Amino acid sequence: MSRPTDQADQAPDANGAYAAPSHDPVAERFMAMTDVITPNAVRVAATLGLADLVRQGVNRLDDLADRTSTDRDALGEMMRHLAVQGLFEQTEPGVYAPTELSRWIESDHPVGMREFLDLDSPMGRPQRAFASLLHSIRTGGPAYAEVYGRTYWEDLDAHPELSRAFNAKMAKQVSEISADVAKTYEWDRVGHVVDVGGGTGTLLSEVLAAHPALRSTLVDLPAASGGAGQLLAAAGVADRCEIVPGSFFEPLPAGADVYVLSTILHDWSDDASRRILRRCAEAAGDHGKVLVVEHLIQPEIRQGISTLNLILLATLGGKERSLDEYGELATTAGLEVLRTIELPSGRSLLELGRRA
Repeated sequence: MSRPTDQADQAPDANGAYAAPSHDPVAERFMAMTDVITPNAVRVAATLGLADLVRQGVNRLDDLADRTSTDRDALGEMMRHLAVQGLFEQTEPGVYAPTELSRWIESDHPVGMREFLDLDSPMGRPQRAFASLLHSIRTGGPAYAEVYGRTYWEDLDAHPELSRAFNAKMAKQVSEISADVAKTYEWDRVGHVVDVGGGTGTLLSEVLAAHPALRSTLVDLPAASGGAGQLLAAAGVADRCEIVPGSFFEPLPAGADVYVLSTILHDWSDDASRRILRRCAEAAGDHGKVLVVEHLIQPEIRQGISTLNLILLATLGGKERSLDEYGELATTAGLEVLRTIELPSGRSLLELGRRA
């Protein structure tokens, strides 16, 4: 079971022992693909904030172990491994310096990789589900519960601090598209809009502010919509929005002109997405519209989205879809895609309505 952690390009011989480096580029690439130590060690380093500490001058092993409440010897083994990989530089035994690579897991890096890799964050925690990816491949369903004993949504409910962080992350993502949605769709022809799974009200606050005659309803579970009232009030639109606690798997407030599903369906399996769309169709009736805001996969670049789809599969059982795939889901709810509007953010707005 042993393998030298500082010889990533070694390959085992017929007896299972690791031979001298072959310097075969194909072998080196294969060994890099099969390495599970380094990706996990980088995530632990991100979770512990080691790059931030080293950059601040907390660079001795004893001090790093003390500041991170970790075992000194275990941390030392991991730091030596990461130094071999180039994430840190070991300037002398037990003393480390930052590198160009460690900059990527510092908290203020503009790409925000530390948040994504932090195993205690709502974005990084799901990555542990990849230890049970085999379950997802065999069943087509999420592996999260195989690791944590509960679904991702149940896990958020059980950890309020994770739920708050998740809601904040989702609000930030929605804020990147809310102005596009407010400007692009013909809201002046709409009297009443329901934001289904509207979270903290980020999208509605933008749309309502831009269209003073519009009334709205926000539907979501209390844990997700807890901050909506404050956000809507700050935007000066709270008097035109009713917050209704509820699930999009249950009957929705009926009779509105438009029902919005913004970055919702990609989190769910085809079966669950059909159920959500059916609830929207029931509430919209013969004349209402359903707006779906999502990334659309182009068939010719589907391979490029496979990483994200594996993350969605293992965590939630969802996936990014093509226009045809959303069209097929809509059909099962008695709807059809009436038109597609490309948004400047790169997402698309699909307007669904009753089939003639």
